[in-house]
Amino acid sequence: MTILVLGGAGYIGSHTVYELIDKGEDVVIVDNLQTGHKAALHPKARFYKGDIRDREFLDAVFKKEKIDAVIHFAACSLVGESMEKPLKYYDNNLCGTKILLDSLTANGIDKIVFSSTAATYGEPERIPILETDRTEPTNTYGETKLSMEKMFKWVGKAHNIRYVSLRYFNACGAHSSGKIGEDHNPETHLIPLILQVPNGKREFISIFGDDYDTKDGTCVRDYIHVTDLAQAHILAVKYLQNGGQSDIFNLGNGVGFTVKEVIDCSRKVTGHPIPAKISQRRSGDPAQLIASSDKAKKILGWQPQHASLEEIISSAWLWHKTHPNGFNQQ
Repeated sequence: MTILVLGGAGYIGSHTVYELIDKGEDVVIVDNLQTGHKAALHPKARFYKGDIRDREFLDAVFKKEKIDAVIHFAACSLVGESMEKPLKYYDNNLCGTKILLDSLTANGIDKIVFSSTAATYGEPERIPILETDRTEPTNTYGETKLSMEKMFKWVGKAHNIRYVSLRYFNACGAHSSGKIGEDHNPETHLIPLILQVPNGKREFISIFGDDYDTKDGTCVRDYIHVTDLAQAHILAVKYLQNGGQSDIFNLGNGVGFTVKEVIDCSRKVTGHPIPAKISQRRSGDPAQLIASSDKAKKILGWQPQHASLEEIISSAWLWHKTHPNGFNQQ
């Protein structure tokens, strides 16, 4: 089976490629290296540098490679940036997916697994969040991902493309080998930001608000190990290959940790005091985001293997302490 991973040099994409190759699959990667890293590419995968907005390039890849299914990670994903540069997100995420779907239908490829996000829900109606809950994104990033889901739905009906959309919560951690991990610029995710303190990259970690209606006043999030996310994408491909119908699944551990709990656990893992300072709340930050992943467990047979916060942070620390400057450390 040959699987095309779009965005396979990025954080979650590269981890999914590693898991696919460990399972003996044949993998082709397409990435424009805008935010991905050449050093994150698996040596056994075939790599094509290019952009999903380039129809001629995509068609050439599909003509050269016999692709059985596509996993789509190629998107801009910074919430803050999406509010400052909304048209960049509409261009890359929506226009890119439209051109991708043109190419898929023209080349007879009918199975795609799509990397979506909990940002499609916006402010949650209840905790834990179910796939059937209201979707009212509070930022451009979430809005473009929701629009992409709807594009798959209608194109799927017209052209018999089956898709799985995976809405995941806070991706974190790194590969157990320490070879690949999280490297964003700018970095916006909590765990790598915390780990910049023991790495000497920042003096303290900022906590944005300590007056939320949670057990210690700080925001609660559902942290899911990147390798568990990768496994869910692989299970989703198998589900489609076995004739499964188009569907949407949440991916999370179903357990929430506060910002203070994540900082405390990081202190324990690193042995560093990690000073913290309280800052003002950020607009649009919900107090709690926790997923119900019962549907993915029941239908896809998914079971997170790395749910412990200590294990998640330990794997991230192995990567960050050996790659303090990310992939550009040499």
